[in-house]
Amino acid sequence: MPKGSEALTNARKEEIINACASLYETMGFKEITIRDIGEKTSFTRTSIYNYFQTKEEIFLALLQREHEAWIADIEEMMRQNCRLSAEAFSDGLARTLEKRGCLLKLMSMNLYDMEGNSRLENLVAFKKAYAKTLQAIRCCLETFFPAMTDSEIQEFLYAFFPFLFGVYPYTSHTKKQLEAMKLAEIPDTQCSIYALTKPFLMKMLKAFAGKRNPENGG
Repeated sequence: MPKGSEALTNARKEEIINACASLYETMGFKEITIRDIGEKTSFTRTSIYNYFQTKEEIFLALLQREHEAWIADIEEMMRQNCRLSAEAFSDGLARTLEKRGCLLKLMSMNLYDMEGNSRLENLVAFKKAYAKTLQAIRCCLETFFPAMTDSEIQEFLYAFFPFLFGVYPYTSHTKKQLEAMKLAEIPDTQCSIYALTKPFLMKMLKAFAGKRNPENGG
């Protein structure tokens, strides 16, 4: 265990978040309890309350971490490319999201619960990470599509981020949902995060950058 109170605090917070993430892979948000999370850590369950007051705060910290990981991937895409066509950018951004299934699941299903049952300081920390995600996408658009105006970039963001809330429900179904769809005679059109996101991005960029950035191959 790392030495120093700050290092120890951060290590234990990370262990708690890791335990939560592991449980969330096979259990639902409402099923998971502080006790469940505590049983997967190396310290006592009651010690969790020294770091998080509610289950929702733990999940919010997980969502914050997911945003930070997504930001890192976006920034890496920018470091590796000084120019990208609309198709290449759409492909790259869709692939960064393909790794963020947990982020999309949390956004679509549990955001209001997490925010409503977390202390203001935790919510502010998450909102700062979310703001950095918005800024990372804005920087990409400014870099790869310089002809886009500020209002067009803002319009893109207003369309793209609400779109993300619907990605997980369209790409992930439980057995019960699939059975209900079958009985309701709804076609089971399997679609991945990547397959759903890339065409959406390309259509958005075509309207803003396709004809005005021929040097980008847009």
